[in-house]
Amino acid sequence: MIDFYFSPTPNGWKVAIMLFELDVPFKTHLVDLPNGDQLKPEFLAINPNGKIPAIVDHDTANGPLSVFESGAILLYLADKFQAFAPTDPLGRKALNEWLFWQAGNQGPMAGQLSHFVNYADGDQPYSLTRYKNETERNLAVLNTRLATQDYILSDYSIADMMAFPWAFISKKLGIDLAQFPNVQDWRGRIKTRPAVISAINLFKDQQFSGKATAANNSLLFNQGADALKS
Repeated sequence: MIDFYFSPTPNGWKVAIMLFELDVPFKTHLVDLPNGDQLKPEFLAINPNGKIPAIVDHDTANGPLSVFESGAILLYLADKFQAFAPTDPLGRKALNEWLFWQAGNQGPMAGQLSHFVNYADGDQPYSLTRYKNETERNLAVLNTRLATQDYILSDYSIADMMAFPWAFISKKLGIDLAQFPNVQDWRGRIKTRPAVISAINLFKDQQFSGKATAANNSLLFNQGADALKS
């Protein structure tokens, strides 16, 4: 059994997609981010970074094993179940490149854009322009990659699961994917997969207490080192 610590966000969806694709037993624990579940000692023992997603795998030789960071979780599950990842050296090289690209480029830039579109207080024209441009630059990178193939690697893989969620919400971030037709087609292929539909719908209607913004919630948006000090 796998304990899955989740909130319905793009980063949470990455691992949810993989778990549904694998069709393995897991128990979802909804993490109430606006109210600080992620900063409780019991969660920090699983993920010292205080973020979702995280898992605890109870089916290991040495007892329960926790894994945090979405890319690390996807790699762990791909290796454990020998699925959705190449095992040959060249394929693994390409997989690592695109996982690191997503974790270091697409994800952070789209996440910052989301912050200034959805949560920041007041007008932020410079920040909006900077992060929209960077998010679109990353979509252009992905569009080039998908020009001659249906998926990021030769077959559907955890690289696609990692990159899909932030492309999925592009319209909500003010980006028209029509300017990136290969990404638009790829998004369309992936979003119809049953596992992806299940992941996107996981706790979809969960309503936390009020709209969290940078102005009213320091647990999410103005965290300093003190939040992680015991």
